[in-house]
Amino acid sequence: MRLLLLLSFVVSLVGCGNPSFLVTPVYPSASLREITVESPPKDARGRGGKIAIIELDGVILNARTGGLLQAQENPVNRFVESLNLAAEDPAVHAVVLRINSPGGGVTASDTLHNELRRFRHKTQKPVIASIQDLGASGGYYIACAADTILAQPTSVVGSVGVIFQTINVAGTMSRIGVTSDAIKSGPNKDAGSPFRSMTADERQIFQSMIDDFYSRFKTIVRTRPGDRHIKDEALAFDGRVMPGDRAVELGLADKIGNLRDAIALARKLGNAPRAVAVMYKLPFSEQGSIYATSPAPAPSANTWTLKVPGMTELPPGFYYLWQP
Repeated sequence: MRLLLLLSFVVSLVGCGNPSFLVTPVYPSASLREITVESPPKDARGRGGKIAIIELDGVILNARTGGLLQAQENPVNRFVESLNLAAEDPAVHAVVLRINSPGGGVTASDTLHNELRRFRHKTQKPVIASIQDLGASGGYYIACAADTILAQPTSVVGSVGVIFQTINVAGTMSRIGVTSDAIKSGPNKDAGSPFRSMTADERQIFQSMIDDFYSRFKTIVRTRPGDRHIKDEALAFDGRVMPGDRAVELGLADKIGNLRDAIALARKLGNAPRAVAVMYKLPFSEQGSIYATSPAPAPSANTWTLKVPGMTELPPGFYYLWQP
């Protein structure tokens, strides 16, 4: 019955034409399953096994994403589930973390960073971070838990910093005769409210939290695995983004290389030159190559949330996020 109602709805949208429908059966399980996306080099000799490619795509939130006719999944949960599969499989000799993210929530980013560090320490399997188009703020924060960070010359890297975004609509509301009254238990209970201007004390509270999160971010960058040295902290830590080759010059990334270079390095560090590359995908997601991506969540309108164009809406909070 639900399928018939859905088909009726779609027909009403397309008018009086003769629409065609392709109904594809999918697995009833939402568990990740392994697929092979690349074979080893034909001339390779030595040990086989697997290189696991784990995705870090889009805005990093510890919340369900998706919409009508789309998968409802939690990016943090999926990332950790993928790490667990790679940890439990003795045939996986190394991991490539494929990053294409502007960052996200402070806690969500810190959670995934810690999970990746835990994976490395527990399994001793090498982790190579491969930054694609974008590895900024929280995306870069997570990359700092990898053994090596690769970026392409055209990758956008950096944005080391924290942001707390709020708005003030009090002026607009007063023009249309609307007021807002908050009954609160303390003077700072509604700090950051969009219905009035922020006080100096409230601004100091938020600034103090941001300074703490920012200090943590800088420590993460300075102490990432290996003997690293940031050549110019004034440039590296002022919140700017930069191309991948400049990030390598400053010490934010280690090498210039694409995804295939990262896989080759993973085979080398994992001592598995004949390893196949695998990914962990949902049964109904796009697949077929190492560049396959998960369905993106559909954007929707909401007056009181921070909307990142083309990505998703963000609830109020603190973010390791590049938001141009």
